[in-house]
Amino acid sequence: MFGLDDLPFLFGAATGIVLVMAFLCWYEPRMIFYPHIPTRQLEQTPDKVGLKYESVDLRTTDGVSLHGWFLPCRAESEATGFTLLYFHGNAGNISHGLSKCRTFVELGLDVLAIDYRGYGQSEGRPSEKGTYSDASAAYDYLTQQRHTPSEKIVVYGESLGSGVAVDLAARVPVRAVVLEAPFTSIADVAQRIFWFLPVHPFVRNRYDSIRKISCINAPLLLLHSRNDEFFRIRHSLRLLKAATEPKHLVELRGKHAVAFSESLDICRPALQNFLTQPKAVVR
Repeated sequence: MFGLDDLPFLFGAATGIVLVMAFLCWYEPRMIFYPHIPTRQLEQTPDKVGLKYESVDLRTTDGVSLHGWFLPCRAESEATGFTLLYFHGNAGNISHGLSKCRTFVELGLDVLAIDYRGYGQSEGRPSEKGTYSDASAAYDYLTQQRHTPSEKIVVYGESLGSGVAVDLAARVPVRAVVLEAPFTSIADVAQRIFWFLPVHPFVRNRYDSIRKISCINAPLLLLHSRNDEFFRIRHSLRLLKAATEPKHLVELRGKHAVAFSESLDICRPALQNFLTQPKAVVR
């Protein structure tokens, strides 16, 4: 039991916790979004890796100008008829995901890759609500300006982009959803890092995929490595359990940033099988 002599200590401890929580709330966006790492500059354009492309300028409903690239499939004979809407990970911009986009194109997909607000050549400052608006603008561009049927749109979310992808696919019809190295929610991630603080209720940018994923009415493919040092595979296992059928989890190898490239021999056939036979078990 605590006595009166302990009150100054208890008050000091409570004050310290309050101050730390206030700092974390203020600093939260800087801990979640990294648009300047490694740089906001586009390091290369798709033609440098042998891809045709169109620069795309979008405007969100709240008036933010976004930049993206539309990468058409190389040949009609290779085309699947599907368009992949690619939401990249946290650090970097669309130019840092070109090797991955090349894989998508080689699988017969048209690709639309966009930079969220505050990333690359897009205007604005990133936030959870803002990235959802960015995703809606990209989806509307495909369906309204390019007249792409919703049943031909595959949503792909990588890391941070998985939260964006889940939110979009829970709100609009799509052909299929692929999540690479996803997380259940920012609150879960923050609580694991700051295990000694009650941060869960105070997180503002939540990306609550674990709550939304059951609202997705489309086949789901999860790609995750057991060696992921940022988001443990338990995140994908929980998402898999919460999602509706058909749903599949394919295990990759390698660390968070390189699992896809180091597991191309796994990713390529898994994606190809999933897109052609989404209800089949992916091996």
